[in-house]
Amino acid sequence: MPIAKHLDQTSTPAMTKASACDEHDPHWLSLEQASVRILDQADAVKDTQRLGLREALNHVLAENVRSPINVPSYANSAMDGYAVRSNDLPDDGAHTLQLVGTSWAGTPFDGELDSGQCVRIMTGAKMPSGTDTVIMQEQVQRNDTQITIGNGHMCGENVRYPGDDIKKDSVVLTAGKRLTPADLGVVASLGIPELTTFRPLKVAFFSTGDELKPVGEPLAEGQIYDSNRYTLHGMLTRLGVSFVDLGIIPDQPEAVEQAFLTAADQADVVITTGGVSVGDADYVKATLEKLGLVDFWKISMKPGKPLAFGRIKQAAFFGLPGNPVSVMATFYQLVQPALRKMTGETNVEVITLSVPTTSTLKKRPGRTDFQRGILHYNDNGELVVSTTGMQGSHVLSSMSEGNCFIVLPAESGSVEAGSPVTVQPFSSLV
Repeated sequence: MPIAKHLDQTSTPAMTKASACDEHDPHWLSLEQASVRILDQADAVKDTQRLGLREALNHVLAENVRSPINVPSYANSAMDGYAVRSNDLPDDGAHTLQLVGTSWAGTPFDGELDSGQCVRIMTGAKMPSGTDTVIMQEQVQRNDTQITIGNGHMCGENVRYPGDDIKKDSVVLTAGKRLTPADLGVVASLGIPELTTFRPLKVAFFSTGDELKPVGEPLAEGQIYDSNRYTLHGMLTRLGVSFVDLGIIPDQPEAVEQAFLTAADQADVVITTGGVSVGDADYVKATLEKLGLVDFWKISMKPGKPLAFGRIKQAAFFGLPGNPVSVMATFYQLVQPALRKMTGETNVEVITLSVPTTSTLKKRPGRTDFQRGILHYNDNGELVVSTTGMQGSHVLSSMSEGNCFIVLPAESGSVEAGSPVTVQPFSSLV
């Protein structure tokens, strides 16, 4: 993952008028530019492993899966009913057939039907030799060993044919697919007990800041609890990556440097929160410049302007902001797509919708804004979105209360209630 240092970012004076008022600076990368740079350098892992079906859930497939059989492998009934020969179907009026046996799922009827005969058949049971049609049991009249059927039936009715679902030698799953419960069931239906997947991506992460305190310990004056490692833990767990939490690192250059080296020695990706701004105690960016390479560290995104991206040794590095909403927004928009690509996953698509907003949304042009919203149905059954309220990057409760991002383009200003906006459901990010 070669990354060059871009001096147009790192040598720009930090306190321009635009950056001082936290609006927009032309030297910052757009969200789209940052995404392209990151994804261009997100190389997928090469190592693979063989896993049993149960263990393969949520792993990324490394090889195509080709079916060794037809599914279903034999013609069978889609209904409980009666298997008949299509030649015995009446063109008009009714026709009486002699019942000569039963075909059960797993215990097929042994024999071949003659004209004028039928067999009771259960759902999934093999079609008896000579039959090609199943009449639903609700559509016949039965009298002991005979049934009477009316007209209006067609040849092949209620029959599942070999290969209807999956044809032999066809590619069923393609490499790069993250395996779902349905995928495991499909592979099991082929009789395949193991799959080749990419090995899990390894991620190391830590928080920086003297003000941070672990959950469960008392707070001193001026301290806060570290929530960022918990949200990162949750988001990484959902991605199915392997990770190690290195805890809270104090604002000391030596401690930050040692944490960088420790993380890079054991992971493909290093993620930090905090310490990437321009304060006197923000050492992450300076340490990255000393030990590795910086690609960029500011983007035109809100929340999430200060985001460092680069490399430390052979590990990709993401330095996320310290504010908790900024952590989640930058992770979902920039880090997660890169991690999914690095796991070997392909064809990743995030669903967006265009719906009216019931709230007036305040915004200044300059940065792509990810406001938190609640997607819901109004009294008329129409899908709409409303704001969660305060949109500060410190208001983590807005991520818990909301169920979507309201995505306002960089060039957009404030949006009046009733106007259409683009929303990104949180569920589509998982």
